[in-house]
Amino acid sequence: MKKVQSFSDTVQYVDRIHKNLKLTITQENNNQISFLDLLITRQSHKLSIDIYRKSTKTDTTISYTSNHPIEHKLPAYRSYINRMNLPLGKENLKKEWQTILATAHNSFPANKIIKLRKQLERRRNRQETITNPEKKDKWTTFTYYSPQIRKITNLFKHTDIRIALKCSNNLQRLTNAEKKNKTQEHKCRGIYALTCKTCNHKYIGQTSRDLNKRFQEHVRYIKNSNPQSAFAKHILHNRHEYGTTEEIMKLVKPIKDPRLLIPYE
Repeated sequence: MKKVQSFSDTVQYVDRIHKNLKLTITQENNNQISFLDLLITRQSHKLSIDIYRKSTKTDTTISYTSNHPIEHKLPAYRSYINRMNLPLGKENLKKEWQTILATAHNSFPANKIIKLRKQLERRRNRQETITNPEKKDKWTTFTYYSPQIRKITNLFKHTDIRIALKCSNNLQRLTNAEKKNKTQEHKCRGIYALTCKTCNHKYIGQTSRDLNKRFQEHVRYIKNSNPQSAFAKHILHNRHEYGTTEEIMKLVKPIKDPRLLIPYE
């Protein structure tokens, strides 16, 4: 291996290892450099460590009044407080604590944060108890709709079962609301419309079963090259795409009485 003579030689050597590898150097500015979530300052006789935050930081956490369990609201502040165990120095430690309180002031009672800090300090100062490494916790999940769920989860306090809470008002449920409504729609029976994915021509039909089963029949006709339905005949004759149930099938009118299917169609 070629002996590296200088810092620039190191950069050039690494860049020549592979065409897709490029060494990007972050140099200190005003005797400061950021490393992960730390800000390291070079002083005359020592290195000073502080918490580094990007200029785009928002200091946004889950609001205390939101419909989430407290177990979901505290972890952010628990992480902030545990990070204060780094050798920040007296002044930096005081400044970081004020920053945490200011962040909590936006959406969290300060007394809750102060109480959490005391709990974490007591836990660190308390001697660790000997646990059985072979013992494994049993977990079960409950959906958190309101604080009333505590009446149920409290029943497990003196058991070897631990509780994990999940929220119902998450992004997945909010963004998939339309898809969920379509799924419910396809479990109905009545008059439906099928739209060709290629030419957008529509086929109107009726079924006394749910729409999912009727759609599977249309697909089966297409796959078996059996033009038994007008929709299958159109797809086979023109070699068009038919898509999925959610994409092309829509309930026009739900009908429970089978005798009314043909008149409405």
